[in-house]
Amino acid sequence: MKIIMQLFWIILFSLLGEIVSVAIASFVAIPGSVIGMVLLFLALHFNVLKLSQVDEVGSWLTDNMAILFVPAGVGLMTNFDVLAESWLQLIVIMFVTTILMMIFVGKIVQAIMNKDQKSEKDGE
Repeated sequence: MKIIMQLFWIILFSLLGEIVSVAIASFVAIPGSVIGMVLLFLALHFNVLKLSQVDEVGSWLTDNMAILFVPAGVGLMTNFDVLAESWLQLIVIMFVTTILMMIFVGKIVQAIMNKDQKSEKDGE
């Protein structure tokens, strides 16, 4: 029964995310699964829901996450003809965005580290 209740909470927040996504679709397009995860995070953060209420099922889902990517991989293979026409553009986009993300994350980490070092010096 415990596992069923944990799965219920995760599915409930996924459903709430889909409902919110449909409600705000005319303003902005955000996937319901993303909204559901944000709502679940907020519920956990503000102690509306306890971690123990979703821990086992959440751990199982993240441990077996690879199986959730199978439908996306199959979708890519069924549309391979479309991807084959623009493979060069896709590779360039992947390299450019990867480099930009590495630079962005590096700058953020440096800023945080500098802020921590500065606060340590001020605390002395």
